[in-house]
Amino acid sequence: MNRLQKWVYGNWSVPVVSGVLIIISFAIQWLGGGGANVIVGPQWWLDAGAHATHASAAFTLGDVFMLAGAVVAGYRIAVKAVRALIARIIGIDLLVSVAAIGAVIIGNFWEAAAVTFLFAIGHALEAATLNKTRSALAELVAVAPDSAIVMREGEQQEIPAGQVRMGEIVLVKNGAKVPVDGQVVSGTGALDEASITGESIPVEKTKGSQVFAGTVSRGGFLQVLATGIGADTTLARIIHRVEEAQDAKARTQAFIDRFSRWYTPAVMVLALVAGLISGDVVLALTLLVIGCPGALVISIPVAIVAGIGRAARNGILIKGGEFLETSAKISAVAVDKTGTLTEGRPRLTDVVVLDPALERTEVLHWAAAAEAGSEHPLARPILETAHAEGVGPQGVPGTVTPVPGKGIVSEVDGRLVLIGNPSLLEQYGVPDSAVAGATRTAQDLAADGKTPMIVAVDQTVIGVVAVADQVRQDAPEMVARLHRSGVEKVVMLTGDTRLVAEAIGKATGIDEIHASLLPEDKLDAVTQLQRQGHTIAMVGDGVNDAPALATANIGVAMGAAGSAVAVETADIALMGDNLLKLPEAIGLAKRTVSVMRQNIAIALITVVLLLAGVFAGGVTMSIGMLVHEASVLVVIANAMRLLRNTRGSTAMPKSERTTPQAVEQVSA
Repeated sequence: MNRLQKWVYGNWSVPVVSGVLIIISFAIQWLGGGGANVIVGPQWWLDAGAHATHASAAFTLGDVFMLAGAVVAGYRIAVKAVRALIARIIGIDLLVSVAAIGAVIIGNFWEAAAVTFLFAIGHALEAATLNKTRSALAELVAVAPDSAIVMREGEQQEIPAGQVRMGEIVLVKNGAKVPVDGQVVSGTGALDEASITGESIPVEKTKGSQVFAGTVSRGGFLQVLATGIGADTTLARIIHRVEEAQDAKARTQAFIDRFSRWYTPAVMVLALVAGLISGDVVLALTLLVIGCPGALVISIPVAIVAGIGRAARNGILIKGGEFLETSAKISAVAVDKTGTLTEGRPRLTDVVVLDPALERTEVLHWAAAAEAGSEHPLARPILETAHAEGVGPQGVPGTVTPVPGKGIVSEVDGRLVLIGNPSLLEQYGVPDSAVAGATRTAQDLAADGKTPMIVAVDQTVIGVVAVADQVRQDAPEMVARLHRSGVEKVVMLTGDTRLVAEAIGKATGIDEIHASLLPEDKLDAVTQLQRQGHTIAMVGDGVNDAPALATANIGVAMGAAGSAVAVETADIALMGDNLLKLPEAIGLAKRTVSVMRQNIAIALITVVLLLAGVFAGGVTMSIGMLVHEASVLVVIANAMRLLRNTRGSTAMPKSERTTPQAVEQVSA
């Protein structure tokens, strides 16, 4: 399609042609006093009482151009009105069509042309600005890679990205877009993942790292094994989810749609009654124009599209308008501890020596030797530290016997090694005096949020080792920002012990702690919060937290990049592993709902003022349509404010936000 054809079928061709015809009409009337009488037949005019009277006359060349301008601008409007009527829908197009046709019948060609021309301009501007509010989706589509370099038959081949096969090796060079989801098998580099996670700082990638389609190499050279291609990539799923979400309706929008189905016929009845009572046809037609609920109908969807688009640009996927609206009401947030408030990677934090004859490294060696054959999740940090310090066990681990709820018993070099809690030591006859001293040390460590394990060799307590899951650096700031965004209560739901949970809660500022919970206990805790009147968001890993996530008003998945299930099922999916995205999402939801309310108020106030102006006198059809279209643009412009990043209390720090430059670089 060439440029002329695009213009003809575009949004601006109709208002431009109509506008030119109207200008020609005015020019003819100004230059020649209305022009020659070219057509003999009925001439319509209004007398002082606004009654239509017929007489034999001719209407001028200027009238011909004015009528032509009305027909050009009103043709598409009338066609849409007829199609809507066939579908049993009475919409705005019908109101405008009836008003314009009525103006033509009573000979008021200027009013007919003005109403249809202004409505056509409003439609074109509305389409243009709505496209702008969908810019985030357009940017996501723009970052989709077009080509890929793959290794085939030992040679590099450049092919369309859609032709990459699963399991192929894809080469990613500096400045190139990653064409597939995959795993790095060789090389190092830095990838800009702003299009996926919203983070503008490039992420280092090495062997074993996961990469996503649409991200951009900022240095290095990577060989990637393709594990997700075409529609199975994270980027494709994000685009699909954003597209669906922007079309999904919020509860308020559904109400407005139902309201407009009754409102529009009511306006037509009002206009008919007013015309019959007053005998003023112009009044009736003007009421039809004034009563158009255009700004009201568009007030909600434009805000939803802009809000969801802004969120997607920042790496936050919101499932739809209903969930966006619900998120603005969140008053309590429940979070899992492991992997959410903490890093999810336990580390050895303490080695306390209780036997004066031994060194720290010796206590660490015995603990690691005992844990070498253990399947306990806390064994790994002990073994890693021991190997790092050169005292790790060598060869095949000795016999290991787990004692449920107490610890393990291991045979190392012919000696009996115990590692666990005081109950384990008592069971194996360790002297009470030694157990008492070790217990006090273990309790002190537990009070600091650590998991202590007492180590004994041949009935002698030699020390205590402690492991802890480190609190994430941004966890306290997340809790503070949630409070600033209006969340009344932040609750920790964890299966860990009370002492550990309380230490984590104290470090992060958590309001309420529920510890030693099973999955069904977490469900009960969420239900109890809902009974207290809270709208609750649950943040979890989606496995053992699944019942609670399903019950919460809003389920939030963190670090959802690469997780097809999380992207498709979570009410809110935070693509990156950034805790501060959660308060950002809630803050954005509140701003979006605020804009929705402002837009409804603007639309209703405009209609009321115009109706008052009609009955008071002074507001004509053309003025009414001009103000009406202006209100539509005001509503859209108000919603477009959501596309801007804010520096409010819930916004990301500058260093953590996707800057416009970053977006432009990714889209390039």
